[in-house]
Amino acid sequence: MKLILLGAPGAGKGTVAKMLTDIDGSVQISTGDILRAAVKEGTELGKQAEAYMKAGDLVPDELIMGIMEQRLQEPDCANGFLLDGFPRTIPQAEQLKALMDKLGIKLDMAVNLEVPREVILDRLTTRRTCTNCGAIYNVKSAPPKVEGVCDKCGGSVVQRDDETEEAISNRLDVYNEKTAPLVEFYRNEGLLLDVNATSSDEVVKTIKARLAG
Repeated sequence: MKLILLGAPGAGKGTVAKMLTDIDGSVQISTGDILRAAVKEGTELGKQAEAYMKAGDLVPDELIMGIMEQRLQEPDCANGFLLDGFPRTIPQAEQLKALMDKLGIKLDMAVNLEVPREVILDRLTTRRTCTNCGAIYNVKSAPPKVEGVCDKCGGSVVQRDDETEEAISNRLDVYNEKTAPLVEFYRNEGLLLDVNATSSDEVVKTIKARLAG
Protein backbone atom coordinates (compact mmCIF):
# COMPACT_ATOMS: atom_id res chain seq x y z
CA MET A 1 0.00 0.00 0.00
CA LYS A 2 1.13 3.53 -0.75
CA LEU A 3 -0.66 5.99 1.50
CA ILE A 4 -0.46 9.51 2.84
CA LEU A 5 -1.80 9.96 6.38
CA LEU A 6 -3.35 13.37 7.06
CA GLY A 7 -4.67 14.58 10.39
CA ALA A 8 -4.02 17.05 13.16
CA PRO A 9 -1.31 16.45 15.80
CA GLY A 10 -2.67 13.77 18.12
CA ALA A 11 -5.11 12.35 15.54
CA GLY A 12 -3.30 9.01 15.79
CA LYS A 13 -1.34 8.97 12.52
CA GLY A 14 1.71 7.30 14.08
CA THR A 15 -0.32 4.58 15.79
CA VAL A 16 -2.32 3.83 12.62
CA ALA A 17 0.88 3.79 10.52
CA LYS A 18 2.51 1.23 12.86
CA MET A 19 -0.57 -1.01 12.67
CA LEU A 20 -0.65 -0.77 8.87
CA THR A 21 3.05 -1.64 8.48
CA ASP A 22 2.31 -4.94 10.24
CA ILE A 23 -0.21 -5.87 7.53
CA ASP A 24 1.99 -5.97 4.44
CA GLY A 25 5.48 -4.79 5.33
CA SER A 26 4.98 -1.22 4.13
CA VAL A 27 7.41 1.21 5.75
CA GLN A 28 6.38 4.21 7.80
CA ILE A 29 8.14 7.37 6.65
CA SER A 30 8.03 10.64 8.55
CA THR A 31 10.03 13.65 7.41
CA GLY A 32 11.56 13.96 10.87
CA ASP A 33 12.85 10.40 10.64
CA ILE A 34 14.27 10.74 7.13
CA LEU A 35 15.93 14.06 7.95
CA ARG A 36 17.56 12.57 11.06
CA ALA A 37 18.65 9.50 9.06
CA ALA A 38 20.16 11.65 6.29
CA VAL A 39 22.04 13.72 8.88
CA LYS A 40 23.27 10.58 10.66
CA GLU A 41 24.43 9.00 7.38
CA GLY A 42 26.27 12.21 6.52
CA THR A 43 24.83 12.41 2.99
CA GLU A 44 25.34 15.65 1.09
CA LEU A 45 21.64 16.54 1.49
CA GLY A 46 21.84 15.50 5.15
CA LYS A 47 24.71 17.92 5.79
CA GLN A 48 22.76 20.75 4.19
CA ALA A 49 19.65 19.91 6.21
CA GLU A 50 21.68 19.72 9.45
CA ALA A 51 22.79 23.33 9.08
CA TYR A 52 19.15 24.49 8.99
CA MET A 53 18.12 22.19 11.84
CA LYS A 54 20.96 23.37 14.09
CA ALA A 55 19.95 26.97 13.46
CA GLY A 56 16.37 26.08 14.40
CA ASP A 57 15.13 26.95 10.91
CA LEU A 58 12.70 25.00 8.76
CA VAL A 59 14.43 22.81 6.18
CA PRO A 60 13.55 24.21 2.70
CA ASP A 61 11.13 22.21 0.54
CA GLU A 62 13.67 21.50 -2.21
CA LEU A 63 16.00 19.84 0.31
CA ILE A 64 13.18 17.78 1.81
CA MET A 65 12.07 16.73 -1.68
CA GLY A 66 15.64 15.68 -2.53
CA ILE A 67 15.86 13.54 0.59
CA MET A 68 12.35 12.16 -0.06
CA GLU A 69 13.35 11.21 -3.63
CA GLN A 70 16.28 9.20 -2.30
CA ARG A 71 14.16 7.60 0.43
CA LEU A 72 11.35 6.46 -1.88
CA GLN A 73 13.87 4.64 -4.08
CA GLU A 74 15.34 2.59 -1.24
CA PRO A 75 14.59 -1.18 -1.44
CA ASP A 76 12.33 -1.28 1.64
CA CYS A 77 9.81 1.00 -0.11
CA ALA A 78 9.16 -1.61 -2.78
CA ASN A 79 6.44 -3.21 -0.62
CA GLY A 80 4.79 0.16 -0.06
CA PHE A 81 5.07 3.13 2.27
CA LEU A 82 3.02 5.32 4.58
CA LEU A 83 3.87 9.01 4.59
CA ASP A 84 3.19 10.27 8.10
CA GLY A 85 3.10 14.06 8.48
CA PHE A 86 4.18 14.80 4.91
CA PRO A 87 3.29 16.72 2.82
CA ARG A 88 2.40 19.60 5.13
CA THR A 89 1.57 22.28 2.56
CA ILE A 90 0.02 22.54 -0.92
CA PRO A 91 3.40 23.34 -2.59
CA GLN A 92 4.88 20.19 -0.98
CA ALA A 93 1.88 18.15 -2.20
CA GLU A 94 2.34 19.46 -5.74
CA GLN A 95 6.08 18.70 -5.66
CA LEU A 96 5.41 15.23 -4.23
CA LYS A 97 2.92 14.52 -7.03
CA ALA A 98 5.54 15.53 -9.64
CA LEU A 99 8.18 13.38 -7.88
CA MET A 100 5.92 10.31 -7.81
CA ASP A 101 5.10 10.78 -11.51
CA LYS A 102 8.83 10.96 -12.23
CA LEU A 103 9.52 7.77 -10.23
CA GLY A 104 6.49 5.94 -11.66
CA ILE A 105 4.89 5.57 -8.22
CA LYS A 106 1.09 5.48 -7.96
CA LEU A 107 -0.44 6.66 -4.69
CA ASP A 108 -3.35 4.50 -3.43
CA MET A 109 -4.97 7.18 -1.31
CA ALA A 110 -4.64 10.00 1.19
CA VAL A 111 -6.37 9.13 4.47
CA ASN A 112 -7.73 12.01 6.51
CA LEU A 113 -8.12 11.12 10.20
CA GLU A 114 -10.90 13.26 11.60
CA VAL A 115 -10.78 13.48 15.39
CA PRO A 116 -12.66 16.09 17.48
CA ARG A 117 -10.48 18.87 18.92
CA GLU A 118 -11.45 18.06 22.52
CA VAL A 119 -10.37 14.42 22.05
CA ILE A 120 -6.98 15.55 20.69
CA LEU A 121 -6.50 18.00 23.58
CA ASP A 122 -7.33 15.26 26.07
CA ARG A 123 -4.99 12.76 24.36
CA LEU A 124 -2.00 15.07 24.12
CA THR A 125 -2.25 16.82 27.48
CA THR A 126 -2.29 13.41 29.18
CA ARG A 127 0.60 12.06 27.07
CA ARG A 128 3.99 11.59 28.69
CA THR A 129 7.31 10.73 27.01
CA CYS A 130 10.51 9.10 28.27
CA THR A 131 13.38 11.58 27.91
CA ASN A 132 15.80 8.68 27.38
CA CYS A 133 14.24 6.12 24.99
CA GLY A 134 11.22 8.06 23.69
CA ALA A 135 8.63 5.54 24.95
CA ILE A 136 5.15 7.08 25.11
CA TYR A 137 2.70 6.75 28.00
CA ASN A 138 -0.68 8.20 28.87
CA VAL A 139 -1.47 9.14 32.47
CA LYS A 140 -5.09 7.99 32.00
CA SER A 141 -4.98 4.96 29.73
CA ALA A 142 -1.40 3.64 29.85
CA PRO A 143 0.65 5.10 32.72
CA PRO A 144 4.13 3.82 33.60
CA LYS A 145 4.14 1.28 36.47
CA VAL A 146 6.01 3.78 38.65
CA GLU A 147 4.96 7.41 38.20
CA GLY A 148 7.59 9.39 36.29
CA VAL A 149 9.79 6.34 35.60
CA CYS A 150 9.98 4.54 32.24
CA ASP A 151 9.05 0.82 32.34
CA LYS A 152 11.48 0.07 29.51
CA CYS A 153 14.69 1.87 30.47
CA GLY A 154 14.17 3.57 33.84
CA GLY A 155 14.47 7.06 32.29
CA SER A 156 12.41 10.09 33.33
CA VAL A 157 8.86 10.25 31.98
CA VAL A 158 7.77 13.86 31.47
CA GLN A 159 5.22 16.06 29.75
CA ARG A 160 6.80 17.60 26.65
CA ASP A 161 6.83 21.41 26.40
CA ASP A 162 4.80 21.22 23.17
CA GLU A 163 2.09 19.13 24.84
CA THR A 164 0.70 21.65 27.30
CA GLU A 165 -2.86 22.77 26.51
CA GLU A 166 -1.70 26.19 25.28
CA ALA A 167 1.01 24.72 23.02
CA ILE A 168 -1.36 22.10 21.58
CA SER A 169 -4.05 24.71 20.83
CA ASN A 170 -1.41 26.68 18.96
CA ARG A 171 -0.26 23.58 17.00
CA LEU A 172 -3.87 22.80 16.06
CA ASP A 173 -4.39 26.37 14.82
CA VAL A 174 -1.23 26.13 12.69
CA TYR A 175 -2.40 22.77 11.33
CA ASN A 176 -5.82 24.16 10.41
CA GLU A 177 -4.24 27.11 8.63
CA LYS A 178 -1.37 25.39 6.78
CA THR A 179 -2.10 21.67 6.48
CA ALA A 180 -5.88 21.26 6.49
CA PRO A 181 -6.13 22.65 2.88
CA LEU A 182 -4.37 19.41 1.79
CA VAL A 183 -7.64 17.59 2.47
CA GLU A 184 -9.28 19.51 -0.39
CA PHE A 185 -6.19 19.05 -2.60
CA TYR A 186 -6.42 15.24 -2.31
CA ARG A 187 -10.23 15.31 -2.55
CA ASN A 188 -9.85 17.08 -5.89
CA GLU A 189 -7.30 14.46 -6.94
CA GLY A 190 -9.91 11.77 -6.22
CA LEU A 191 -7.61 10.16 -3.66
CA LEU A 192 -9.16 11.19 -0.34
CA LEU A 193 -10.60 8.80 2.24
CA ASP A 194 -12.18 10.57 5.24
CA VAL A 195 -12.20 8.45 8.39
CA ASN A 196 -14.15 9.82 11.32
CA ALA A 197 -13.16 7.51 14.16
CA THR A 198 -11.25 7.82 17.43
CA SER A 199 -10.37 4.09 17.49
CA SER A 200 -7.18 3.16 15.60
CA ASP A 201 -8.59 -0.34 15.00
CA GLU A 202 -11.64 1.19 13.33
CA VAL A 203 -9.43 3.43 11.15
CA VAL A 204 -7.28 0.48 10.02
CA LYS A 205 -10.42 -1.58 9.26
CA THR A 206 -11.83 1.22 7.09
CA ILE A 207 -8.53 1.62 5.18
CA LYS A 208 -8.28 -2.15 4.58
CA ALA A 209 -11.87 -2.24 3.29
CA ARG A 210 -11.16 0.60 0.82
CA LEU A 211 -7.95 -1.06 -0.41
CA ALA A 212 -9.77 -4.36 -0.87
CA GLY A 213 -12.62 -2.67 -2.74
